[in-house]
Amino acid sequence: MSVFSLFEKNSSFNGVYITLMVNRMQMLYFVIIMPVFLIYPYMIWIIIIVGLLSQISIFMLSKWFNSSYASKGYEGFVELFGERSVRLLAFIGLGFMLLKITVITLGYIEVTQHFIFPSLNTNWMILFILLICWYVGSQGMATTIRFIVIAFLCTMWMFLLLFNFLFQPFDTLHDLFPLIPYDGMMQSWKGVLFIYSALSGPEYLVLLAPWFNTRQKILKYMTIGNAFTIFEYVFLFISSLFFFGSQYLEEIKFPMMEMMRYLESPVFERIDMILISVYLIYFVFAISIFLLLFYGAIRITLKKSKDQTTKLGFTVCCGILFICLFINNELLWKKATNQNILLELEIWAGALTYLFVPLLLFISLKRKGRG
Repeated sequence: MSVFSLFEKNSSFNGVYITLMVNRMQMLYFVIIMPVFLIYPYMIWIIIIVGLLSQISIFMLSKWFNSSYASKGYEGFVELFGERSVRLLAFIGLGFMLLKITVITLGYIEVTQHFIFPSLNTNWMILFILLICWYVGSQGMATTIRFIVIAFLCTMWMFLLLFNFLFQPFDTLHDLFPLIPYDGMMQSWKGVLFIYSALSGPEYLVLLAPWFNTRQKILKYMTIGNAFTIFEYVFLFISSLFFFGSQYLEEIKFPMMEMMRYLESPVFERIDMILISVYLIYFVFAISIFLLLFYGAIRITLKKSKDQTTKLGFTVCCGILFICLFINNELLWKKATNQNILLELEIWAGALTYLFVPLLLFISLKRKGRG
């Protein structure tokens, strides 16, 4: 009888997997609502500038991957911080991961309900998605990481469908002006925070370091993924400006999805329904990764990291997540009107983790090296 092991390190993935994971981790739910938070054409420069600042975090993360601690996984963190500090960090991380899982899951479900199943009970959709993620995650971390190839190939080409909107008769360069703010940028600080938070996600890859070949040029592969993300965000924002205009853009809740509703095909009447359904593959991958990390963090917090993983324990973890998602959906997400408190919290949380996790690791490595 084979032993059930979710975190068995029987594979060493090359840098291409890191590139794909950096890019897809940065293109989660926020890309769907991104234009609503930016609106003004001069925010194109903000995307580029914040994207370049994101490279600083990428650089610090690459230093962790190149260290001798990365390949050791949990033991490496214990050597660097101490067991008690690692348990405390794991406990704090549970809150951040729970918030991210909640926002991307409920966010996708809201899009699906809005465009495909307006009368369906969203709690059933939560259960359906978590069951799929439980199955994917139960195959183990190595198999789930391999799933990034399918998720990438199924979703990365979707933004190419919007190229057509750049060459419409009603498009005009005036939609891209002003490129320089004339009334100050204080009103746009939230857009800056949003972009930096949207680019977060790679910081969670430090927890997957034992499954990667860290002897390769990690910085190069992570930089490629980050650069591709910046290009996608700039392209999608420009497309939305051409299609809606900055004045009307803030009135649209899901600009990317609304644009897809205008795509035409001689075969399919509603292309957007197909694209949203295919997008589920991508969300299943991301949620499955965070589900495994959430389960691992619980084990570390409870001092069970050296015990054998069990299907019962992983199932209970999924059950806890379902209860949390159900409560947040009923009490917070459904009742949100102009301001979604969970979304606001995730914007701040994503920016904080993307800033402080790389910084903490970088400073700790420097201090350890001097010691």
